[in-house]
Amino acid sequence: MERNQFWGFAASGIAIGVGICVAGLSVSHALVQARVSQRSVSVKGLAEREVAADLVVWPLTFEVMGNDLNVLQTQVETKRQAVREYLRAAGFEETEVSQSAPRIRDTQSEVQYGQATPPKFRYIAQATLTLRTNKVNVVTAAIEKAGDLIGKGVVLVGENYGRTTEFLFTGLNDIKPTMIEEATKNARKAAEQFAKDSGSKVGKIRSASQGLFTITDRDMNSPDRKNVRVVTTVEYYLSD
Repeated sequence: MERNQFWGFAASGIAIGVGICVAGLSVSHALVQARVSQRSVSVKGLAEREVAADLVVWPLTFEVMGNDLNVLQTQVETKRQAVREYLRAAGFEETEVSQSAPRIRDTQSEVQYGQATPPKFRYIAQATLTLRTNKVNVVTAAIEKAGDLIGKGVVLVGENYGRTTEFLFTGLNDIKPTMIEEATKNARKAAEQFAKDSGSKVGKIRSASQGLFTITDRDMNSPDRKNVRVVTTVEYYLSD
């Protein structure tokens, strides 16, 4: 009886041991498979495109000097009208032009260090009319002929006061999908090259992130031509 119990316990022990071994092998195999499935490569894909600006903001600023405020105001209005007529003749609509209140300096209220004589004019008025339009080519031609305003007594000084002409591109949403697609394709090409060098194959995307779109001038002399750029980061699974 005792011998039968012994062999029964032994058989049970062997069965348990075999079961533990089999479970351990299964777990080990699962861990190996998990590690293999976690192999991946992270790459970046670039997409660039040159586009034309589709919006222009052109501030036309001029100054008027004098000693009588009433006379100064009349001169400001006269020159404003001259600028408006110039823009109208160039092909722009009245609705594309806006104006702001003039900024007036009283030179007598300013401390002039080391100045032996007071300035000739007490008041200096600075006025700006702003053109906002999508007629980019028309603006370019108008800027080239802006010297014609001198004959009407208007000297533009905007560039000297940090008011520069802005050429903008507003159609980013229209080209975003195709540029992201292009960047992703370029990222996959980089991943395939990496996999080829390492003897692996590229699998599905594990994760992806889109970088910021940047819009810059093509060069300093062509503000009406823009470079649009985006970089995406994509992580792919690798397999043998």
